[in-house]
Amino acid sequence: MTTVLLVRHGRSTANTAGVLAGRTPGVNLDEHGETQAVELAARLMPVHLDAVVSSPLERTRQTAERLVAAREGTLFEVDERFTECDYGTWSGRPLKSLAEEPLWRVVQAHPAAAAFPDGESLAALSARAVAAVRAWNAKLGEQATYAVVSHGDVIKAIAADALGLHLDLFQRIHVDPCSLTVIRYHGTRPSVLRLNDVGGDVSALIRAMEPASEAGEAGDAPVGGGAGS
Repeated sequence: MTTVLLVRHGRSTANTAGVLAGRTPGVNLDEHGETQAVELAARLMPVHLDAVVSSPLERTRQTAERLVAAREGTLFEVDERFTECDYGTWSGRPLKSLAEEPLWRVVQAHPAAAAFPDGESLAALSARAVAAVRAWNAKLGEQATYAVVSHGDVIKAIAADALGLHLDLFQRIHVDPCSLTVIRYHGTRPSVLRLNDVGGDVSALIRAMEPASEAGEAGDAPVGGGAGS
């Protein structure tokens, strides 16, 4: 079983300004975002990470660097496939003005059909992000636990895929700045362990000394059961 910790970057200057940052350069963590990243890194210290993978944008790298700062020897790589959606001409514009665009309703209600002007479609974003997770799972192996530091829409798309949701439903998933979403990939299907965790105990994520048995794998998906966080 490969466990992926999906981390959204800490609060950025674009978040507080109400702007759709996209891939605009120079968008950094604000003071609160820095604090969030430091606190998350401290909370995750008991969890062994085989790798930390980051989107190339400043706000994600700044968050990822906090995760690896005290982890000597941990693999740290940047992967373009986890970068923010290319919002094209929407990038850098206030969200308030974008909400008046006809495309906004498509993005909210039928995102699988949404393609941003001179940019990327949400379907393309989902395809590249899900493929990247599968590639890293294969690279790191079945017993690996690793973190991916990325962006809200990217994490929502990966989570929707793991939940078996059509992309049109991914707006029902909420991902706060510096939140943790955890997915465990079994041989046959993924299990979503956490969604939008902003302060939960992480002891359950600490890798067991022995691999889980097949019976244990089957037992973690009771019908109508399970605890959420």
